[in-house]
Amino acid sequence: MAVLEIKTAGEPVLKQLAVPVQKIDKRIKKLLDDMAETMYATEGVGIAAPQVGVSIRAIVVDVEQRRFDMINPEITYRDGSAVDVEGCLSCPNLFGDVERAEKIRVRYTTRYHREREIEVEGLLARCIQHEIDHLNGRLFIDIAQNIHKGKPKREGQES
Repeated sequence: MAVLEIKTAGEPVLKQLAVPVQKIDKRIKKLLDDMAETMYATEGVGIAAPQVGVSIRAIVVDVEQRRFDMINPEITYRDGSAVDVEGCLSCPNLFGDVERAEKIRVRYTTRYHREREIEVEGLLARCIQHEIDHLNGRLFIDIAQNIHKGKPKREGQES
């Protein structure tokens, strides 16, 4: 596995509509593993293929030690609404409030060619929505409110 270069805002690949994966082969599986390695090395919870310069519909998310490699993910259901602070590996040191569905159902193909549909909520739902936005050429800064530099302070946290 390898840590890949993360593309940052302004790179054309981040504004493109990613193409569907037609064949899950060794190359795609290696890319997923390299994406995961890159995500862990940068302490992220999700990463999309366009963020490493590959314009295909593949994401990796890991929330609370539950890793999902999703190929051609598609949100089939959304419910509720919640606003929370987000950041992005492609927009270093920027944070902002983003409104997303609280609960989603997502259909995707696994690295083992299996079709899956899961219903998730909370941080995992937010992360999946954020990464799918990357596949559609959208960055969180395109939809965020109150964008600011530096990590947000939590209640009770000192300067």
